[in-house]
Amino acid sequence: MTESATALKIARAARRLLDAEGADAVTMRRVAKAVGITPMALYRHYKDREGLLNALADEGFEELAARLNGATVSGGVDERLGQLGDVYLDHALEHPRLFELMFLKPRPGARRYPEDFRAGLSPTANPAAAVICEGMESGYFRPGDAWEITFEVGALIQGLILLYLGGRMSFSAEEFRAFYQRALRRYVDGIRS
Repeated sequence: MTESATALKIARAARRLLDAEGADAVTMRRVAKAVGITPMALYRHYKDREGLLNALADEGFEELAARLNGATVSGGVDERLGQLGDVYLDHALEHPRLFELMFLKPRPGARRYPEDFRAGLSPTANPAAAVICEGMESGYFRPGDAWEITFEVGALIQGLILLYLGGRMSFSAEEFRAFYQRALRRYVDGIRS
């Protein structure tokens, strides 16, 4: 098994464990067993469990960013924000445990507000920020700090999603989607000129 083939097998095995059982299930021993190598061999590829979980979270952010950047969004500013919000929701519902790892678990190297966001280092926030900036420049939204608003919108959608994933809502997936879209529309209505 080559180094790159082993690293790929490790990443795939860790992701399967994460998707099936959550971050607590991703242990070096369980991943090693799934790959068919010794636990010590994992340390050639990942410094420790935290490094492996960070790599999984980074992969999740890359997937979400690719989806956001590849999404066909059209219509007015509020419609495009809603469509971007739906991309977040789709990603979360398809990969709930990955989404929790990405947005809920503390981890070193995670982007921090405001400095990383204002520097354009958040590929998952940048598309919404661009739409919000456009809305302000066109007069559709009241003047304000576009990055604060982007972060607030992110907090709203991530918070609702995590509450739903955590079983704090008794909605079906369809009911939750409708509630989520209404909440986002209410927020957007509140910042319009």
